[in-house]
Amino acid sequence: MNRAGRREWIALGVLVLPVLLISVDMTVLGFALPYLSEDLAPTGAEQLWIVDIYSFVLAGLLVLMGSVGDRIGRRRLLLGGAALFGAASVLAAFATSPAMLIAARVLLGVGGATLMPSTLSLIRTMFLEPGQRRLAIAVWGSGFSGGMALGPVVGGVLLEHFWWGSVFLINVPVLAVLLAAGPFLLPEARDPAPGRFDAWSAVLSLAAVLPVVYAVKDVAKHGVGIAAVGAFAGGAAFGVLFVRRQRSLADPMIDLELFRRRAFSVSIGTNMLGVFAMTGLMLLLPQYLQLVVGMSPLVAALWMLPAAVASVAGSLIVTWLARRIAVSWLIGAGLLLAAFGFAAVALWGAGTGAAVVVAALVLVGFGVPLSEVLTNDLIVSTAPPERAGSAAAVSETGFELGGALGTAVLGSVAMSIYHAGVPAGAGAAARETLGGAVATAASLPRAEAQALLDTAREAFVEGMRVSAVVGGVLLVVAALQAAVLLRAVRTGRSQPLQPTGAP
Repeated sequence: MNRAGRREWIALGVLVLPVLLISVDMTVLGFALPYLSEDLAPTGAEQLWIVDIYSFVLAGLLVLMGSVGDRIGRRRLLLGGAALFGAASVLAAFATSPAMLIAARVLLGVGGATLMPSTLSLIRTMFLEPGQRRLAIAVWGSGFSGGMALGPVVGGVLLEHFWWGSVFLINVPVLAVLLAAGPFLLPEARDPAPGRFDAWSAVLSLAAVLPVVYAVKDVAKHGVGIAAVGAFAGGAAFGVLFVRRQRSLADPMIDLELFRRRAFSVSIGTNMLGVFAMTGLMLLLPQYLQLVVGMSPLVAALWMLPAAVASVAGSLIVTWLARRIAVSWLIGAGLLLAAFGFAAVALWGAGTGAAVVVAALVLVGFGVPLSEVLTNDLIVSTAPPERAGSAAAVSETGFELGGALGTAVLGSVAMSIYHAGVPAGAGAAARETLGGAVATAASLPRAEAQALLDTAREAFVEGMRVSAVVGGVLLVVAALQAAVLLRAVRTGRSQPLQPTGAP
């Protein structure tokens, strides 16, 4: 089997660049939001669309773009998406109205949807030897998790010295490197016999994913309502039609037979559960550090950096461990380690120190990425090379949906407990969020303000604890299913598993 050489490893560094940018973009906007809101004065609805539309479009287009990459070439799709992402970044940086910024965020989502599946599927093409491929995916994954942790730090530093548009403009020089080096370093890869492109499959995939993502985000902000239930039901109905159409086509957009391979389907489910739990926790922790412990945004981001270091370490060390320990046990062990971190969060109080917070974060940051390297490796190695783009897109769609569900479900659990813990007499803003309680307390006499803050902080911490229990239980479930259902996977096995029936 051909082993990758120096050229491929340099090319891997190029492939990590777009992944790093996408993950930074997921977290950096939260720091810029107060500044751009002051400058552009968006309405409440416009502000929500500025925040949400990027991930909304990204999740909806991943499956379609994965299929397009298999047909027109993954390098071509990657470079075209990078050019669009760079142009949209400039448009966002110099936006003069909320509508202009929302349009730029839509284009960023379209560009991001081309980048994610292209990078992972090109790794499948460039690294054929199982050990090298696993290490390459580990580097790719560490770039993603490291970028999510670096986003707040980058945002804090930029906003101390420049205007809010700088958080978008930093994308441009990085993408320029990708566009300059990509044509020389990256191989082209596509399905040699892709068959006829089915436009109805493309329409149905969008009609299935977009309403579900909208429903999840709506539940996270407003609770279960008619709009969310209707959107979810509509998306599910279109999803059934999409599956039925794929079964009837000679050249489907997604090869549903992949889901009959246990390594593929269990890995996607495990990924979703891990991201579900981790995203929900990362939604609550910055608020805890800033509004309960009392840190500034930049200091809070710096305290979260050890988790980024742990995620990189977990991603890289697993390649060494996988030569000696069964993959199923490693995946389960990583998720159980993260569950211990969630258990530590469940024991926190309003006075818990930052060092204890960091220790819990390190366990989560080490364990979840460790397991995801192995599950991503199983996903791309199980799929045939000509379908690598579609398989990677399914994996990334599961990742996005897991993140959206984690934000919605765990965030809603925490907020419902918070609402119950803050008395009605505190005011609507104080009962809505902990930030609202802090703002309300600023206008009250000192004794009343302190009483409100103590109550609100205790309620927030209680909600975070319960969410940690839910997330920890899900991680234990994911660990057990991986250890049992993936036990047939052996270290070093490169060939796809034989179909064994969906779990």
